Amino acid sequence: MQRKRQMIRDHSAEANLFARRAVIAFAVVVLMLGIVLNNLYSLQVEQYEDYQTRSNGNRIKVLPVAPNRGLIFDRNGVLLAENRPVFNLEIIPEQTDDLEQTLRRLTQLMGITTEERERFEKSLKGQRRFKPVAIRTTLSEEDVALFSASKHLFPGVQIEARLARHYPYKETLTHMLGYVARINKKDLQKLVEAGQEANYAATHDIGKLGIEKYHEELLHGTVGYQQVEVNNQGRIIRVLDTTPPVPGKDIVLNIDIELQLAAQKALEGQRGAVVVTDVKTGGVLALYSNPSYDPNLFVHGISSKNYSALLNSTDRPLINRATQGQYPPASTIKPHLALLGLEEGVVTEDYTIFDNGRYKLPNVSHVWRDWKKWGHGEVNVSKAIEVSCDTYYYDLAYKLGIDKISEAMYQFGFGDFTGVDLYEESDANMPSRGWKRARFNQPWYIGDTIPVGIGQSFWTATPIQLTNSLNTLINRGERVIPQIIRGYKNSDDSVDVLPLKHLAPMLIKDPNNLDIVLSAMHDVIHGEQGTARNAFKGTEYDPAGKTGTAQLFSVGQNEKYDAEKVDEHLRDNAMYVGFAPFNDPEISLTVVLENAGGGSSNAAPVARQIMDFYFRDRLFEPAIAKGHP
Repeated sequence: MQRKRQMIRDHSAEANLFARRAVIAFAVVVLMLGIVLNNLYSLQVEQYEDYQTRSNGNRIKVLPVAPNRGLIFDRNGVLLAENRPVFNLEIIPEQTDDLEQTLRRLTQLMGITTEERERFEKSLKGQRRFKPVAIRTTLSEEDVALFSASKHLFPGVQIEARLARHYPYKETLTHMLGYVARINKKDLQKLVEAGQEANYAATHDIGKLGIEKYHEELLHGTVGYQQVEVNNQGRIIRVLDTTPPVPGKDIVLNIDIELQLAAQKALEGQRGAVVVTDVKTGGVLALYSNPSYDPNLFVHGISSKNYSALLNSTDRPLINRATQGQYPPASTIKPHLALLGLEEGVVTEDYTIFDNGRYKLPNVSHVWRDWKKWGHGEVNVSKAIEVSCDTYYYDLAYKLGIDKISEAMYQFGFGDFTGVDLYEESDANMPSRGWKRARFNQPWYIGDTIPVGIGQSFWTATPIQLTNSLNTLINRGERVIPQIIRGYKNSDDSVDVLPLKHLAPMLIKDPNNLDIVLSAMHDVIHGEQGTARNAFKGTEYDPAGKTGTAQLFSVGQNEKYDAEKVDEHLRDNAMYVGFAPFNDPEISLTVVLENAGGGSSNAAPVARQIMDFYFRDRLFEPAIAKGHP
C-alpha cells in the first residue's frame, strides 16, 4: 500500500490568519464595550432623572389628603353641621384583577344588595379608574371585622375611614342649610372647567344645596399631600414628607336655631313658609319651609325608594317655599301701593271713596267685589290698610296704571332676585305690559290692572321677597340685601363679620307719606277694625303688620266662595307680613300658609306665636343686641 505524502505546514500563513482573527475579535470586543459604555453613560448621565423618577414611582407615591370641611354654627354658637367619622368599603377599579368577580365575591361575603351595586356602577361611570368608589357606606363594626379578616382575598378593595357630614337638626334646617353628597360626573365637569379638579383630588363630597353649595369655596379648604414609601405590594412603609391640607372655614350664620325651631313648631301640619329677618341688617334669623326632609339621607346616598317618595309627594317637600314658592302677594302689598299713590299725588291722606262692596269701571260690565260683601263705607288711605279695603285699591290701581305700579314695585324687589345667599331662589313675577306681550302675545288691558291693586292677577312673590320689600318700607327706602351668613371664625374663635350688602336706596319724596303708611300698619293690629287685632290682642311688645288672603281661582260674578266645596289645593292662601317693636323695629317676618284660608284668622296667629317666642319665651339672650353690626 502506497503511503500518503505528508504536507509541510505553513507556519507563517497560520500566524497571519490568527493575527487577523485576533484583530477582528478585539475590534468586536472593543465595539461591544463601547456600546455598553455608551448605554451606561446614557442611563447614568443623560437619562438619570427619568429613570430616577421611574424608580421612585415604584417606591414612592404622592397621595392627596382631603381637607376637613368647615363647620357651620348659628349666631349663638350652636353647631348646625358637623363632621363625624365613618367607615366606607371602597374599590379601586384599576387595582382589581377582575372587577366582576370581585363584586360577586363581595356580595357573598358582605351581602352587597342590588341597590348598592347599582349605585356603585352608576358612580363608577363618573370616576377615573384609579380613584376609589364606595360600594358600601357607613360600615358597622361587624362589617369592618368581617372584611378585615378576608382583606387579602380582595386586591383593590379597602376600608376607608373618613369624616362625613352630619346634620343634627335634620329637617329643621334642610332648605336653608342644604347638604353635601357624592361628587358626580356633572360636579367633576364643573370642577374641571373651573380649574378646581386638583383641589378635590381626595374629596368625596361637595355641597349640593343651600348654604353648603353657595359657600362651598369657604367650607371646602385646600387639599394637602403626603409623599410615602411603599413596598412591592403597594403598602405604605413610611411617610417621607407631608404638606398638610388647609381646613375649610368654620362659618357663622345669622340663623338663630331656637327661633328656627319655633318657626318649625308653628308650621307643624301645614304647608307653607316662614322668613324672619333682622330689620336693620337684613340678616336672616329664621327661614323654614314645610314640609321638609332629613338631609342626612343624601349624604351617604339616598335609596331610590326614599328619593321617589320625596320626588312624587304631592306636598313637594323638595321645594324651598321660602325662596322658591311663588304666591300672589294679596293684600300684603297694599302698604306699598298706598305709599306709591301718596308719592305720585294720586291720593292724599284725606282723600276718601265710598265702598259699597263693589267696584265697576265706566262702560265695563264686570264687577270687582270687596272681601266684605256690604263694603266699608267711607275709606281713606289709612283705613284702607287697617281694614284691608279691596275697593279702595281697585280704584288706586286704576288711577296709577300698570306702568307706574310695575316700575315702583320692581324698586321694592318684586320680580327680581333678592340676592340672598342661596342658589335656590325664584324671581317670581311682577307683571307689566312688556311681560304680557312676551308671555302671551297679548296687549295689557285695563281689566288686568284692577286686581293688581290687591296683589292678584299675574303678580306673584316669594316669602323672602315680601320680607325684603317690608324691610325697605321700615328702613325708609334703604335697601339691604338679606344674608344668611354672618361671618366666619378665625383660629382664635373670633368672628369676622361680613359687611352688609346694599342696593341703591329707593327715593322717598315725602317722609310723611311713609309715616302714614307705617302708622296704618300699626292700626292693622291696634285699630278698632284692624284685621289682625284679634290675633295680637294683649301682646307685651308693640307689633305692626298686614294680613293677606290670596285667591287661587276666579269665582263667577254671581257665585260665592265656599271653601268646603273647593278642592283643597285651590283654597285661599293665608298670608301675613309684620314687624316689631313699632317705634324701634328689630325683626320683620313673613308667614305664608298654603290653602289655609284667611290671613287674619290663620297666618296672623302663626306670626304671633313666632313673635311671642322671640320677645318673651326664648331660651337664649335676644338674637339682636343693640348696636349689632
